[in-house]
Amino acid sequence: MKMSLAILWLVVGLAFSSPTWTAGAEGAPSGAPAATAAAGSAAAPAAGVGVPADYVIGPGDGIQVFVWLNPELSASVPVRPDGKISTPLVEDMVAAGKTPSQLARDIEVKLAEFIRQPTVNVIVTQAVSTFRQVNVVGQVRTPQSIPYRDGLKVLDAILAVGGTTDFASPNRAKIMRTEKDGRQTEIRVRLGDLLTRGDLRQNVELRPGDVLVVPQSIF
Repeated sequence: MKMSLAILWLVVGLAFSSPTWTAGAEGAPSGAPAATAAAGSAAAPAAGVGVPADYVIGPGDGIQVFVWLNPELSASVPVRPDGKISTPLVEDMVAAGKTPSQLARDIEVKLAEFIRQPTVNVIVTQAVSTFRQVNVVGQVRTPQSIPYRDGLKVLDAILAVGGTTDFASPNRAKIMRTEKDGRQTEIRVRLGDLLTRGDLRQNVELRPGDVLVVPQSIF
């Protein structure tokens, strides 16, 4: 009996003398490792707006620059009218004309002067630049730039500007498009047939940067 009590007291003593661990972030022990994990996840990148990987950043866009393990260097900034951004340690970096991946690599090069092996993600949080718009000009009620969205078509654009004027020649409408290689192409659209006869073949899908031109009647 005395032997059993001695063993019991020995077990209790060991339990109270050993360090107690509690699970931290992702199952890590509490203390410094958990704090480090929390710091790394505290500034996780925000969700973007679903732009394609080859999206070209332009003035007016909102972007988030996320530097892994360095939340103090991360920032959400607008692209200025001059096409540049400024973030901690990186001032006046040209962003316009680059894809998010290209901009991230350029920022990494700059940050490498200050920190070791930086890893940067760039996310477009607001896509409103001129590179992401469709212009509707000519004989329409309210010529204007329309924010592009996936699936935007000619009819959508014409309805957004209030339709054509009484002086329009809708069947002579055209789309002016700049291809990725810089070539200018022209797509004829018989807009009158679309509006009056419901010819859906004329309801061409638009792309960012397109210019829809509705000319004046020659009569």
